[in-house]
Amino acid sequence: MVSVDIKSNLLSWARERSGLEFSALANRFPKLPDWESGNIKPTLKQIERFAKATHTPVGYFFLEEPPVENIPIPDFRTITNEYTVRPSPNLLDTIYICQQRQEWYHDYARAMGEEPLAFVGSASIKDDVIKIATKMRQFIRFDIDERRKMPTWAEALRQFIDQVDSIGIMVMCSGVVMNNNYRHLNPEEFRGFAMTDKLAPLVFINGADTKAAQMFTLAHEIAHIWLGLSAVSDVQASWISDHQVERWCNQVAAEFLVPLDLIKHDFQNNKDLQDELNRLARRFKVSTLVILRRIYDAGGITLNKFQHVYQMELERLISIVAKGGGGNFYLTQAARVSKRFARALIANTLEGQTLHRDAFRMLGFSKLTTFHELGQSLGVL
Repeated sequence: MVSVDIKSNLLSWARERSGLEFSALANRFPKLPDWESGNIKPTLKQIERFAKATHTPVGYFFLEEPPVENIPIPDFRTITNEYTVRPSPNLLDTIYICQQRQEWYHDYARAMGEEPLAFVGSASIKDDVIKIATKMRQFIRFDIDERRKMPTWAEALRQFIDQVDSIGIMVMCSGVVMNNNYRHLNPEEFRGFAMTDKLAPLVFINGADTKAAQMFTLAHEIAHIWLGLSAVSDVQASWISDHQVERWCNQVAAEFLVPLDLIKHDFQNNKDLQDELNRLARRFKVSTLVILRRIYDAGGITLNKFQHVYQMELERLISIVAKGGGGNFYLTQAARVSKRFARALIANTLEGQTLHRDAFRMLGFSKLTTFHELGQSLGVL
C-alpha cells in the first residue's frame, strides 16, 4: 500500500476538531499515535476512513495548514457569557445542509411567483418589546389559552411549529445531523439558529434539547426573523446577554410566550415557589427556568433569590434523563426538514424539476420507497 504525504498536524487538528476522545479513535486506528508523531504515513484508504470517522472533508488533509473554519452566519453564542471559539463538525454540517435547503426553496418560491414575506425584517431592536411580541403572537395565532388546554409540551410545540410553518417560515427541528443517529447535536454548543430570507426564512431548533426549552428557542429565533438578522444562538431565558440583539430577542421571546401582565396576575406569592414554577410551566408550556425569569421580571422575587433558585433548578433539570421513543419515522422526518420544505421538494421532484438524487441528499435518505411514503404522509401523493 502506498502512503500519502500529509502534514501530521492536520491529523491532530481533525481529531481535536471532531471532539472525539484520542483513545476512542486510537482503538479504531491503532497507528494514530505514529501518524500524529510523523513516524508513519497513512495510506489513502486509511485517510479516507479517518476522514469519515472525524467528519472531515478528505481534501483538508492535503492542505499545508489546518483551515480556519468560520460559521457562515453571524455567531451570537455564548457559553456562561463567554464567546465560543471552534464550531463542531456537527454544527457546521447542519448549517451547510440548511443553507442548501434554503437556497433551493428560495429558487422554488421565486419560480412559483410567491411574494416576499412582509414580516421578515419588519422590526428593529429599538421597537417596544411588548408591542412586537403581541404582533408576533397575533400573526402566528399562537393563542395562550389554547396552549394551556394542551396536555403536553410536545403537543404544544408541534402546534407552534405548524403555525409558524403556515406563515412561511421553514422550521427544522432535529437532534442529529441529517438522519445520522450517531451524530448527536449538543444543546450546550447551540440551541438554534435563524437564517433570514424574504422568500425562504428558516429556523433550526436543536431537537436534543427539552421540548419546553425548544419552545423558547423557537420564539427567540422567530424574533431574529422579524429583525431580518441571521444568527446562531445559545438561547437562555435567564441570561442577560451582552449582545443587544440577543438581549432583545430574549425579551421578545419571553413576552411572546409568557406575557408579563399575565404572570403578574397568575403568580401566587404566598405559595411554594417550586409548586408555582411547575404549575405555571404547565400552563404556558415553557420551561420552569423561563417562568422563574418572568417571575423575577414581574418583581415577584429578589435578584439574590432568583440567582439561587435558578442554579438549583438548572441542576435539577440537568439531572433528569430524558427517555425518548422511536415514534413515527415520517412524522419525525417531516419535523427534521420542515413540512413546508418537504412538500415543495417532493412535489417538485415528482414533476421532474428536481433530480431525485438532489432531493434525497437534502432530505437525508436514499430509498425511493421512503421518498414516496414521506410524500403520502404529507398528502403530496
